[in-house]
Amino acid sequence: MQNEPQSALGLRKLLLPKNNLWSRRVTLVFTFVLFDYLSTLAFCHAPQEEANMLARAFMESLGIIPGLTLFVLTSNLPIYVTLSFDSHMVRLPSKIAPLLEVPVDALFAWFVAGVHFNGGSSWFWSAPDLLRQAFGAILYIIMVFLVVKPHRPHYGN
Repeated sequence: MQNEPQSALGLRKLLLPKNNLWSRRVTLVFTFVLFDYLSTLAFCHAPQEEANMLARAFMESLGIIPGLTLFVLTSNLPIYVTLSFDSHMVRLPSKIAPLLEVPVDALFAWFVAGVHFNGGSSWFWSAPDLLRQAFGAILYIIMVFLVVKPHRPHYGN
């Protein structure tokens, strides 16, 4: 059986990202999730208006606010826990880290930020889905260079 300090340390690694570029990346990713969540809350007046079938099912079962909240928490918790855990565990050599960060940022840009920007902006911007998702991905990449890595990266942190 683990003693209390070791189990608290393990829980902290899952719930709180280390204060490094991963924590800034977590904050940036979840800014897009929050945008999607808040715009859906602001513009969705009936669950049938929600395009995401799973989110709609949560909203129909539990109501708009609790259903959407539970859906957002359960669908994004694995991303958050993975990023938090990685911020404590992944130690890449300084020559390899920049090569791996490019595909990581590209994946987050398209599959997380782009998807959430597309969903959030679909309530008020009638552009095609692909255009909204691409715009969200580009916005994410710009924010990565401004917020996550504004200068030369420090991989030892």
